Amino acid sequence: MALTKLNQLYRQVILDHSSHPHHHGDLEHATNRSDLTNPTCGDVLQLQLVIEDQIIKDIRFDGSGCTISQASASMMTDVVIGKTVAESLLLADQFSLLVQGKEVAKLEELGDAALLSGVAQFPARIKCATLSWKALEKALVK
Repeated sequence: MALTKLNQLYRQVILDHSSHPHHHGDLEHATNRSDLTNPTCGDVLQLQLVIEDQIIKDIRFDGSGCTISQASASMMTDVVIGKTVAESLLLADQFSLLVQGKEVAKLEELGDAALLSGVAQFPARIKCATLSWKALEKALVK
C-alpha cells in the first residue's frame, strides 16, 4: 500500500520532530516538573516548565522513547509555550480526544500535533503519543 504524498509529508514532519526535537534538554530554573514513564513500552519523559503569572514562559523535555513519543513531546512544547495554564490543559484534553479518533474543537490550535491523529488507528501507540501531554497535565495541576 503506497502512502499518498500528504501522508509522506506528515510522516516526514513526525520524523523531523523526533530526530530534531524542539525545546529538548534541561531547564535550570524550572518552577514546575513532572516525570512519567509508559510501562507498556518503556518510554520515559522528564518535563520542566517555567510558569509566571499563569503563563508557560519556557518548557523543556528530556528522556527516551519511540519516534511517536519523542515527536509528540516536541510538538507539545511548541504548542503550549506562551499559553496560559488553562489553555494548555484544554489543549492537552483536545489532543487526548484526537488520538482516540474523536472530534476536536480546536484542531488548528494543536499545530503539528494534529498530524498525530493517525495514532487512533493503532491503539497500542496512544499511550506513546499522550505521554508528554499527561506529563504536562501533571506538572500544571499541583
